[in-house]
Amino acid sequence: MAAQTIPELFLTAVREFPRPDCFSYRDETGQYVDVSSEEALRRVKALRMGLKSLGVKPGDRVALLSENRIEWALADLASLCSGAISVPIYPTLLPDTIEYILKESEPVVIFVSTEEQAAKIHQIRERLPSIRDVISFERTSLPDILTFDKLKQIGQNLLEDNPPAPRDECVEVDKDSPCSIIYTSGTTGNPKGVVLSHWNFVSNVLNIKGQVPISSADRCLSFLPLSHVLERMGGLFTMLTVGASIAFAEKMESVPQDIIDVQPTFMISVPRLYEKIYAKAVSTASAAGFPKKNIFFWARDVAIRMAELRADGHKPGAWFNFQYTLADKLVFSKIRAKLGGRIQMMISGGAPLNAKINKFFNGAGLNILEGYGLTETSPILTANTFENFRYGSVGKAIPDTELKIAEDGEILARGPQVMLGYYKNEAATSEVLDKDGWFATGDIGHLDEDGFLFITDRKKDIIVTAGGKNIAPQPIENQYVANKYVTQAVVIGDRRQFLSALIVPNFETVTDFAEGKGIHAMEPTDLVKHPQVNALFEEIIEKMNKDLPGFSQVRKFALLDREFTLDDGELTPTMKIKRFAINRLYKKTIDTMYPAPLDGEDD
Repeated sequence: MAAQTIPELFLTAVREFPRPDCFSYRDETGQYVDVSSEEALRRVKALRMGLKSLGVKPGDRVALLSENRIEWALADLASLCSGAISVPIYPTLLPDTIEYILKESEPVVIFVSTEEQAAKIHQIRERLPSIRDVISFERTSLPDILTFDKLKQIGQNLLEDNPPAPRDECVEVDKDSPCSIIYTSGTTGNPKGVVLSHWNFVSNVLNIKGQVPISSADRCLSFLPLSHVLERMGGLFTMLTVGASIAFAEKMESVPQDIIDVQPTFMISVPRLYEKIYAKAVSTASAAGFPKKNIFFWARDVAIRMAELRADGHKPGAWFNFQYTLADKLVFSKIRAKLGGRIQMMISGGAPLNAKINKFFNGAGLNILEGYGLTETSPILTANTFENFRYGSVGKAIPDTELKIAEDGEILARGPQVMLGYYKNEAATSEVLDKDGWFATGDIGHLDEDGFLFITDRKKDIIVTAGGKNIAPQPIENQYVANKYVTQAVVIGDRRQFLSALIVPNFETVTDFAEGKGIHAMEPTDLVKHPQVNALFEEIIEKMNKDLPGFSQVRKFALLDREFTLDDGELTPTMKIKRFAINRLYKKTIDTMYPAPLDGEDD
């Protein structure tokens, strides 16, 4: 019988696809070292017995508070093989949010990665009566903490003293029983615990596996947080299922070097990474001057044109093929080399990817397949594939998945990947999940005549102006961030008479612009106030407005002197803008763009 639970999936995979580099990680010497399938299975068995010695029973919750690393994956798999329900927690969260999650989910054990994460738990532990044991991946100076290696050794000793029969390697669980409680990022209010079953995950793995050409020949670099459902399902469970190798990035800051060292064929990310790579390529070319700058922008146009020709099913002529070959040699090959040189496919999810950026990458031989889903759908609902691809869309529904559009434009979905519900929150569950199994995604979109889904915005993010106009801000913001001078943009205007925008400049390219104007050595706080810099952004906004109807045009803007960050509560752990937080934190700045009384403004 085919695997129906994550433990079954894992056990089947490591035996069907034995390999010397099932997992890879950078050790203390700075070198990547491999862990074989056999060794990974041995460690999971030992950890499972170690957890059993701590009294972990089927149905207990086990929390994980850690950055991406091999120990995260092994602890998760061992917990699931114990019949426990894992509760991943973003390591960037502050202690008060972590406390909220742990109080609600009541884990009996929590894994932490470092002294920093252990200190967060130590700070709140006396208010968490359910937690009996804290297990740290690294040694810490804090009391009452068991090390990961010690737990593994305890389990290994138990295995040697009393080896279990093969059928007892993992606790048998029902495919429809809870596998994990994943707390949503929380763009508003407290996060909700999404309860996902084993079959929610496994069905999604099996259905997406048939949509994208991944196999045991692939090597994946894991850097998107494993606490994020997309990385966990795609970068861990799916990679194990097909027998691919998984290498863990050392940390987010090291990803550029990790990519070169690992030479992955496959990666999963949110659009922010692709936007940064694109912006870096543009800024580097702009700073290089003639003729490199001209060559790059010519090559960029060639890439976009090639992507459009392929999407339309047209074959390029001989002259264009010559141009493309030259552009590939001069520009595209160098970009691919900076991404390890072996990339076959990249997945983008979590937020809309600008179509222009997507065309550039695909035209340059770096294929990005954009999909769509939510934590509540394990996560994938739709995906572009090499056979069915449309720019601007998030693809067609994957097998066994139904989609429909409600009267107000909201996307509704039904399928085996839809969650069991929100943990301890029947009221919130009933708001989004009806008796027939239709899940209300909270996203606004439409299906074209061929079944491709297009997302226009979040239902809750829709701006309703004082004049009653409904405006989706994300498409406007995506146009701004595609500009080389813009890093982040937030459109404002709910219950206001017109739209305005908070814009974070790309200070690298803006500084180059300023230098060209004879404005030297200015800090960001001074740059955003300079008249010529503001004039530059006025031109950018004027150009953007030409393609928008009057009520969707941005009338005023404010330049900010720093990026939005996780630490300041302006972004979710998946790098989405927290609009309510931005509106609160920048209220004074926003108010200056709406002088009272608001006379003389048209709707």
